[in-house]
Amino acid sequence: MSRIGAKPISVPSGVSVTIESSGIRVKGPKGVLTSPVLPGIEVQVAGGVVQVTLQERAGNRAYWGLTRALLANAVTGVSQGFKKELDIVGVGYRAQVKGRSVSFALGYSHPVEFALPDGIDVQIEKNTHLVVSGPDKQVVGEVAARMRALRKPDPYKQKGVRYTGERLIKKAGKTGA
Repeated sequence: MSRIGAKPISVPSGVSVTIESSGIRVKGPKGVLTSPVLPGIEVQVAGGVVQVTLQERAGNRAYWGLTRALLANAVTGVSQGFKKELDIVGVGYRAQVKGRSVSFALGYSHPVEFALPDGIDVQIEKNTHLVVSGPDKQVVGEVAARMRALRKPDPYKQKGVRYTGERLIKKAGKTGA
C-alpha cells in the first residue's frame, strides 16, 4: 500500500500556500493555482511545510495520496514550472508562433492553427522542436497531447509530431515481388 499522502511537501521561498473554503491556493512567481481538498482530507501549513492528513473514514484513503500529489504539483508548478518537448519530423513539416496561436504545416493542404490556452507558452527552435511550458502540469500535458494528435507519428515512415525521446516501433511495409 502506498504512503505517498504521508510525505510532507516543502514550500520553497517565494511561494505562499493558503487554505481557503474552495480549496488550497498556491501562489508563486510563475502564477497562481488552486487545488481541491476532498472531504475526509485535512491540510495543515506550518513553517514552510504542508502536511496532508487523513481522517479515518471508509472511502477517503484513495484520495489521500491524490490530494498530496496535486498539491506537490501545484507547488512545483508555481515555483519552477513544467515543460514538455515535441519534435516535428517530415519534409516540409514545421511550426511557427503567431501571437497566442501556433501555426503548423503538417502536410495537409492548409496550415493548422492551434490556439494556446492562458498560462501556456510555446518556444520553437529550428522550426521543428517545440517546448510547451506552464505552471499547471495537467494543462501542459493536455496541450502537448493535442499538438501531437494533429499528426500522430506514422508507423511506416515515422513522420509526424512526437514527444522528444519517444521511441517508435517501425512497421515493415509490403514487399514488392
